[in-house]
Amino acid sequence: MNWYLNCLKLHYADFKGRARRAEFWNFVLYNFIASFVIGLVATLIKLPLLASLYGLAVLVPGLAVGARRLHDIGKSGLFLLVGLIPVIGTIWLIILFCQDSLPGANQWGNNPKE
Repeated sequence: MNWYLNCLKLHYADFKGRARRAEFWNFVLYNFIASFVIGLVATLIKLPLLASLYGLAVLVPGLAVGARRLHDIGKSGLFLLVGLIPVIGTIWLIILFCQDSLPGANQWGNNPKE
């Protein structure tokens, strides 16, 4: 849960630096759970705008943690645009997000594991 809150509080729009796999995947997990719960509550109280507002609120931190994750494996944050390619782009991004960090420092900073 701390990874999720750190992405929302400390790294809200931080597109610089590197993010470990744990930070990225914990953010994805808790964001999925929160989206599901908020969507369910929004449906029950018949207020679909609630789910849309949450999605809009986490759009920037989601892009930021994705870009930092790509930096950690030595790719530019612009590789997020690969996700716009139907099916294959999404699969390619998942493969990239699952890769281990590059050892040592790179142009985006020091390895967060060290």
